[in-house]
Amino acid sequence: MSAWLPTAPCTPEACVRAPAAVRARDVPRAVLRLGAVVLLLLAGIALTPLGARIPASLIGRWCRWIVRAAGVRVRITGAAAPTGGLLLVANHISWLDIPLLAAVRPARMLAKTEVRRWPVAGALAARGGTLFIERDRLRALPDTVARIAGALRQGTAVAAFPEGSTWCGRAQGTFRRAVFQAALDAGVPVQPVRLGYRLGDGTTTTAPAYVGADTLLASLWRVATARGLVAEVEVRDPIPPGTGTDRRALARAAQPPETTAPSWTHTVLVA
Repeated sequence: MSAWLPTAPCTPEACVRAPAAVRARDVPRAVLRLGAVVLLLLAGIALTPLGARIPASLIGRWCRWIVRAAGVRVRITGAAAPTGGLLLVANHISWLDIPLLAAVRPARMLAKTEVRRWPVAGALAARGGTLFIERDRLRALPDTVARIAGALRQGTAVAAFPEGSTWCGRAQGTFRRAVFQAALDAGVPVQPVRLGYRLGDGTTTTAPAYVGADTLLASLWRVATARGLVAEVEVRDPIPPGTGTDRRALARAAQPPETTAPSWTHTVLVA
């Protein structure tokens, strides 16, 4: 298997559990939630031709609205993202991770080419400047790194999930090094972000996970029918340029701790 094709051992059967049985009265609410998500995505597609004329603050609010429309509360804590070229990196659990990262700072996403074929969201990703990668072509990796570095040099934020695959949230993968080479080449800081999902009582949940052979529709339905989901976004201090001597050291420095829960000492948003 190619080194550019990392996989996770998480599977829907073994790892993903809905927090509670779906009650009949929850179904209409779930349908309304999914309808609201689709409407917000369509609104985003309609507004993408405006490009840079859309205020970053509005983009951030729109991303939070998408998550809230799905019935998930958002809690963002920690450091503010700096301006200028920036590599945003986070662990990867769910499709919800994408708008959550964009809520920290609007950025060009790094995504696999399959995302382009997703209904509605694929068109939005393409119009939003997503950098698509061909994960099954190892020879394309240097070109991908060069394109990321070029975007970073232009003062753009680029968001990536260096694990290369989604995990259930109770376990996580190792940050792969390639994307960090782009930050080194461009001389920009790296902003690590730790994502997690909990229920209202504080227990970790795998309900939002989108892993293995899971379908996007199944994951959407679990989120929409869940009660009391909270997305926790811990924005860690940025790693300045030159801190890591090489991409391996930089990847290790950005890797979030697996078992340490986020600290809520400096809460900047509760939605």
